[in-house]
Amino acid sequence: METCLTKALRKIVIVGGGSAGWITAAPLARMLCRPGQPEHCEVTLVESTEIGTVGVGEATLPTISFYNQLLGIDEADFVRKTKASFKLGIEFRDWGRVGHQFFHGFGGFGPAIHNRPLWAYWLRLRQLDPSLPSYEEWSTATMMARSQRFMPPQPGEPSPTNAFDYAYHFDASLYGAYLRDLAVHHGAQRVEGTIVRVETSEQNGFVTAVHLSDGRRIEGELFIDCSGFRALLIGGALNSPYEDWSHWLPCDRALAVPCARVDPMTPFTTSTARSAGWQWRIPLQHRTGNGLVYCSSHLGDDEAADLLLSNLDGQALDEPRQQRFVTGRRKLGWVKNVVAIGLSSGFLEPLESTSIQLIMDGVSRLTHMLPDRDFAPKLADEFNRQMAYRYESVRDFIILHYKLGERRDSKFWRQCAAMDIPDGLAHQIELFKQAGRVTILEPEGFLEPSWASLFLGLGVLPERHDPYIDLVDIEQIRRHMWGVRDSIRRAVGHMPTHTEFVAKVAGVQAA
Repeated sequence: METCLTKALRKIVIVGGGSAGWITAAPLARMLCRPGQPEHCEVTLVESTEIGTVGVGEATLPTISFYNQLLGIDEADFVRKTKASFKLGIEFRDWGRVGHQFFHGFGGFGPAIHNRPLWAYWLRLRQLDPSLPSYEEWSTATMMARSQRFMPPQPGEPSPTNAFDYAYHFDASLYGAYLRDLAVHHGAQRVEGTIVRVETSEQNGFVTAVHLSDGRRIEGELFIDCSGFRALLIGGALNSPYEDWSHWLPCDRALAVPCARVDPMTPFTTSTARSAGWQWRIPLQHRTGNGLVYCSSHLGDDEAADLLLSNLDGQALDEPRQQRFVTGRRKLGWVKNVVAIGLSSGFLEPLESTSIQLIMDGVSRLTHMLPDRDFAPKLADEFNRQMAYRYESVRDFIILHYKLGERRDSKFWRQCAAMDIPDGLAHQIELFKQAGRVTILEPEGFLEPSWASLFLGLGVLPERHDPYIDLVDIEQIRRHMWGVRDSIRRAVGHMPTHTEFVAKVAGVQAA
């Protein structure tokens, strides 16, 4: 009888390169590739240079730091080679209403009082003084972003210098190449070729090999589908159905174009709402990534291109490239011996920079539930359960942006305001409106400060506040709140500019 060790996987094949493929390959190679050892597993990635990627710029969430640490990535090296900048959050323009802007910063709003968040006390003070400054002045990340300043959180006692998180912006094509080199260094094999046929077993329906246009046959035991929207394995070979969420997220096309860098290099992503969608701006060291996500039933392709190009803040460096999509997910992302990662698994528009994170979530769960050659069905069941919940949580957070705004100036925004929404999200919204409470349905998703930022930023003020706050002396609240605000201002004032900090880390002269 074989032991568990002898049933360990010996051949893993990743179909597709780009960000998803190499994000998947790097940790698997680091974990499993041990040439000459009995437990060695081959990790092979098949990609074709004939299939291009957009790669104008990617924005991420702070959790990317865990992935980088797992791979032992040196931050300065990473920043230099991917032309990265730092990200403190997202500035939203014209979302709640035209002319209005708010910031979703990474981190909280200062220290809690009696286990109640500081923004809840801000609501109490605002009732007494409607001229109170914005709640955003109690967010270190937001005040850093507004001042164009950046430095990493500093060690030591809790203070404004470490009361925030950060992520990155980087060139997606350079990031893929960076991880490719890392994966190959750890033992992954790269195969160049175009897949023309997927071979499956007549006995159990498992994928057994992929055939390339030059006649080569690549065998495997576990196949990971990173083939993007084509979903060659999970959709094409195994026919896992796709769940369409466009009735909640109606945007179905995107245009992307890079433009020349304009200073100052902002330490945040910008999202500007348009008449039938929204435009992104992602600053990099060498250029700025831009794009327009839009609903084709409300905006024509030529109009969309004109709108995007007329709202760049630097000279366009290319023609806009279009991507068509249907928001949603595979009902089953793991079927038999195929696991879908990235766009083959599902797509949610990049409004909150979740694309890379969902890839990393999938890889993390796969490595945690890595099967042996028996492929215990319950592993797939649990993976599918967790990823379904993860996708739905992100979906609801993105729907929130469209549903809560006050805009009614176009058919698109009137459609968004009138649409039905998932029951869980409706509960979260009503709970905040009625009682000023944030409830988190998915602990690994966006946390309480993020939900509060969106509710308050989109103009939702609760009908009542937490009654416990009335038991705290109002003067104590005032002293604490103003003290925190002043501490944040002083700390931010001593930080270097973002441009200066990036130049130092990247080893280049500041612009």
